Amino acid sequence: MDKLIANRYLLIANIGQGGMADVYKAVDTILNREVAVKILRGELSNDPMTLLRFQREASAASKLSHPNVVDVYDVGESEGRHYIVMEYVRGRTLKQMIAQRGALNIDEAIDIMMQLASAISLAHEKHIIHRDIKPQNVLVKDDGTVKITDFGIAIAHDSIQLTQNNTVMGSAHYLAPETTRGETPTSAVDIYALGIVFYELLSGNVPFKGNTPTEIAIKHLREPMPYIRDLNPQIPQSVENIILKATAKRLDQRYGSIDEMIEDLANCQLPQNKNVPRIVLDNEAILSVKIEDGHLQVEQKKKKKNHRYWLAGGIAGTAVVIFISIFALFASGILSFDRILGTPIPEIVGLSSEEAMNTLIDAGFSEDQIVIEEVLDEDVAAGIVSRVEPAEESRVNSGETIHVSVSRGGYYTVENYVGLTLPQLRQIFSDHHVNIRIHQSETPRSDVTKGTILSQSLAVGEKIDPLADNEITITIASSPSFTIPADIIGMELQEAKNLLSSYGAAVVTSRISEEILNDEEKLGEGIVVRCDPSPGKTYTQEGTDSYIVLYYY
Repeated sequence: MDKLIANRYLLIANIGQGGMADVYKAVDTILNREVAVKILRGELSNDPMTLLRFQREASAASKLSHPNVVDVYDVGESEGRHYIVMEYVRGRTLKQMIAQRGALNIDEAIDIMMQLASAISLAHEKHIIHRDIKPQNVLVKDDGTVKITDFGIAIAHDSIQLTQNNTVMGSAHYLAPETTRGETPTSAVDIYALGIVFYELLSGNVPFKGNTPTEIAIKHLREPMPYIRDLNPQIPQSVENIILKATAKRLDQRYGSIDEMIEDLANCQLPQNKNVPRIVLDNEAILSVKIEDGHLQVEQKKKKKNHRYWLAGGIAGTAVVIFISIFALFASGILSFDRILGTPIPEIVGLSSEEAMNTLIDAGFSEDQIVIEEVLDEDVAAGIVSRVEPAEESRVNSGETIHVSVSRGGYYTVENYVGLTLPQLRQIFSDHHVNIRIHQSETPRSDVTKGTILSQSLAVGEKIDPLADNEITITIASSPSFTIPADIIGMELQEAKNLLSSYGAAVVTSRISEEILNDEEKLGEGIVVRCDPSPGKTYTQEGTDSYIVLYYY
């Protein structure tokens, strides 16, 4: 790729796509460090709302210096392309971790929640509401540290609310009921989303599912929160109470602040708190659902007193007329959720690339709006869809692009090749489809077989991209070759042995009887009197199967 942004950031590889931007792994050439660069797609730079969201993300995240928030280093524009430079986090998303492992143990789940809640506490202190808290927007480092990212729809308490395609923004699985009702968002929406995430960490699944975002949103409004202890009775009641209170449908029964939730998280496993009674909430159901000016409208049931029966009947009659009218519009095709909200993306994660493409086309999307990109993924088999942006069940209009990430397998982990031969090494790389250039040098060795690998430049355990332009340098044992010195005869035994060994030869010694020697060979005890092969001959050390014999008496 090798694209330089702002004469400073060298793009190395595309590592992700969002609804409005692409994310690249890059190198800050001035500070010589790895960074992530999010670049707004060119065609969206002219869309004021998209540009405002992009700038808002940079502004919100840059105000938050916290170990559990991805750091923003720089913001700018280069050659008409708006970009954000962020901390590069090695790891995976929390959603990917849950998909791989399922339900987490209580201690780990609480630790993750404490980290997330701590970061959101700072955001609320800075008057920033995230509004899109979900495991997909949480990165997990190898050491267990989590970092919240994607403040693209975050708002300040006193700023305008952005909408897109006339729909409520946020992810349906984590959407607070008051958001669906169209109320002005407060910090309580983040608390609700954290409660849903806590449930998902302990169960491995979201509490409410449906075929469309609208169906899921209505469940958040109508249905009581499932009890996590019904799935796992070993979970303390104090932990379940945190989930119930965080996800209360009525704001007056939900946590008043994120710090209250943090306090309960910190104390929920104390012996005196584990077996507290289950909290009881008055979660009222919705009264009606209707479409008005392209918006899904819901009304919360309100208790009325002293109504006259004729007034109740009139209201009921009017409601029936409205319901029949709306039903007729939908039945005739004049009005539909797809026309109003866009077409929902079907479930394609886990399908093959071809299956995903066919499923999307069958759902009504055109092939032109589907972009498929191969990405490295440690947790998903090659050829299988690992991610889609926008997410599954999100509604997308005909002019929007759907980015499908297909795994091309994981990284290749470098092994210890010392002791192997070059042909064996080539075969290993071939079997694992590793693109790599092998550089070699030779070192004379008498103690190992010729052609044996003695050292390697890549560290054992290092992970490399199999399809990248990889290189490895190895040192191979060669056979020593030299002329046996003429003055080896008459040399003190140990001195002669050391000399020949320094040439790379294997040397053995043999004592012979003085009686079998002629007068010229009687040079003294411990002196070399014969050599095989004889002095003056060229000798090549062929591994451990050849050697020079020094005779003495």
